[in-house]
Amino acid sequence: MTATIEPEVGKSRRRKEDARLITGRTRWTDNLTLPGLLHMAVLRSPMAHARITAIDTSSAKEMPGVHAVFTGADLADEQGSLPCAWPITEDMKSPNAPSIAVDKVNFAGEIVAIVVARSAYEAADALEAIDVDYDELPIVLDMASAVEDGADLVHEDLGTNKSATWIFDSNEAGTGGDVEAAITDAEVVVERTYRQQRLIPAFMEPRSFMCDPTGDQITLWSSTQIPHILRFLLAAQLGVPEHKIRVIAPDVGGGFGGKLQVTPEDFLTFLVARRLGKPVKYTESRSESLMSGHHGRDQIQKLTLSARRDGTVTGLKVELLADMGAYLRLVSPGVPILGAFMFNAIYKFPAYRFVCTNVFTNKVPTDAYRGAGRPEATYAIERLMDELAVEVGMDPMAVREKNWIKHEEFPFTTVCGLTYDSGNYEAATDKAKELFGYDALRAEQAERRARGDSVQLGIGISTFTEMCGLAPSRVLGSLSYGAGGWEHAAIRMLPTGKVEVVTGSSPHGQGHETAWSQIVADQLGVPFEDVEVLHGDTQSSHKGMDTYGSRSLTVGAMAVVAATDKVKAKAAKIAAHMLEAGEDDVEFTAGTFRVRGTGAAAAGVSIQDVALAVFAAHDLPDGVEPNLDSEATYDPENFSFPHGTHLCAVEVDTETGRTTIREYVCVDDIGKVVNPLIVEGQVHGGLAQGIAQALFEEAVHDESGTLTTGTLADYLVPSAMDLPSFTTDRTETPATSNVLGVKGVGEAGTIASTPAVVNAVVDAVRQFGVDDIQMPCTPMRVWQAIQTGQTDAGGLGSEAGGGLGSIPGGAQ
Repeated sequence: MTATIEPEVGKSRRRKEDARLITGRTRWTDNLTLPGLLHMAVLRSPMAHARITAIDTSSAKEMPGVHAVFTGADLADEQGSLPCAWPITEDMKSPNAPSIAVDKVNFAGEIVAIVVARSAYEAADALEAIDVDYDELPIVLDMASAVEDGADLVHEDLGTNKSATWIFDSNEAGTGGDVEAAITDAEVVVERTYRQQRLIPAFMEPRSFMCDPTGDQITLWSSTQIPHILRFLLAAQLGVPEHKIRVIAPDVGGGFGGKLQVTPEDFLTFLVARRLGKPVKYTESRSESLMSGHHGRDQIQKLTLSARRDGTVTGLKVELLADMGAYLRLVSPGVPILGAFMFNAIYKFPAYRFVCTNVFTNKVPTDAYRGAGRPEATYAIERLMDELAVEVGMDPMAVREKNWIKHEEFPFTTVCGLTYDSGNYEAATDKAKELFGYDALRAEQAERRARGDSVQLGIGISTFTEMCGLAPSRVLGSLSYGAGGWEHAAIRMLPTGKVEVVTGSSPHGQGHETAWSQIVADQLGVPFEDVEVLHGDTQSSHKGMDTYGSRSLTVGAMAVVAATDKVKAKAAKIAAHMLEAGEDDVEFTAGTFRVRGTGAAAAGVSIQDVALAVFAAHDLPDGVEPNLDSEATYDPENFSFPHGTHLCAVEVDTETGRTTIREYVCVDDIGKVVNPLIVEGQVHGGLAQGIAQALFEEAVHDESGTLTTGTLADYLVPSAMDLPSFTTDRTETPATSNVLGVKGVGEAGTIASTPAVVNAVVDAVRQFGVDDIQMPCTPMRVWQAIQTGQTDAGGLGSEAGGGLGSIPGGAQ
């Protein structure tokens, strides 16, 4: 047997998953089939708010190939309500959320009828034969209007459009001072209102579900990020014994939070298959995905920052309106609350107050989207720091340096009560400025402005941190989150010395199989190729908390490491017996047990030798069972806090409003790096999504509540042609909260890039009196800002009635 000599952690391994993923030779849910499989199609309401007065399905039932047709009335007694796992306040209002509407629809795209047929085509054809009569109701689209007295209501029985108001006040919490006093005493006060537009997680693989009720268990295949949570909630909500449900997430083609959900389609595929006693599959179209899968962001942020004339910040007040859409999905209410702890970012604010009101509207529900609360917070504070720099006449980088936590001050407890364990913002920034050529670009910018160039240069900065590795459980509990943040793993030592790793983390493109193999190879001293990673099937991976919030490596992989420690502890007893030595006299290095002090040349037994001896069980120490297999559950003591500095240079054509990214540099600190190649992929993907929010993407509804960006021709997801080449690098301050020193990376690029780009665009045209441009910064919006200084319309257009011009104190 060959032991691993060169460490695997830190090596740029190509992903094990790539061969099947890139060639398409894999098992997506929609690729799977079963004997006698039926296909489901759903009819969606074109109305955003209406009572259902009649549904005629008689013609549909007679269509060729149709097996069954269901309405909400047919399933009302068994469908229950889709769960919300995050009641952020005791008095939070949470309306009943049916998977299929029974007598009322609350957003355009809500399911009102189901057809089950022999083929997907026959099912889709039969939908057109269903006749639904609606009685239209007043439509609520604008958050600011929705919370006014006398506003029309989404849910009349609640008596309000406010779901909950959540408050954090540093003075009351004992973590800081009184923000109102700080504002009153301030030499400088900066007030701004920003809009976080509504986004859609446009994952590569549309959602797909297949349910087989014909065995002893009901098996559901789902393109989900959360197979374990889905299994639990199916059982809890539908009254099916949990051990009679098996959920399988095969290879999943992206999620970005959009598959962190217990969806209406999950429930309905399960219910219909159980009702018919036959396997049923549903796969959404791309338009259905955009129209009815949950959306992200959608906030109005009213911000007040106080400071001294020298640029020292003294207080920050945040007042949010967050659009929940028509219902509360799995973690909808908690998404803006995650951001509450990040508005202070890397800065030493003495006083802070955060107030968030969650609002119902007649739109698709919102929920987690890559970054989930932290991008919204980072955008706000990084935009504000630029505005503060203008107010006090300082370079925007100098303002940040004046206020950030110095490297010698770690660990640092923030005004929110979080303890940042490690970081070095100076090192990341110095490296980024060097790679970017910051001073030279500032000089070029001044020269272009002086000569009145029609194409102006803008420089944007984002110095950020984030809390990730969603856990620990006690913190989530203090925030009333309905689950823990732990993760589970198991190691199976096979007789031949090969290793199976069972993980509760369920990947959807992140490369877990490769990274986990590298970690286990180092921990057990086995070849990388000898490790197989099993995931995504509740039958083989029987427990876990799944994948979201950049928690896989910092939580899931730590459970793997803990399980390997138990394997080595078991193996040491047997190896000592084989070496005829005391257990305390044996040490384990590079996959081999040797008697301590005898050197590498001495005889030893490999862990593979021990695995074979355990399989034979001919000569084991007394009282030792023939088993090296081990499992562990890991719950961290703290979040991890990656950070970085992102710098963006844009050129803005002042005659057309067109923005071109000339240079983008990011230097991230994510602690110890397991696989640099995977990290680069995560950073590049994150940058693409963050830049997309800044310049391209926006979910827009017309005045009737219809999504007008319901295809990829209208919802502008950028291609590689639309994005620049990125210059990326890293600094390293290991996390102290886990044994590998790792921090999360999956959301960092998305969190940091949006404010860097918008800051650059605004910087390019600030000399025209512009201090904000509403995202996405389309050519029309940029041109309009240059001409008028107002940015409440243009480009794709604002939500009906929802431009910043309609918000009290909105940016103009």
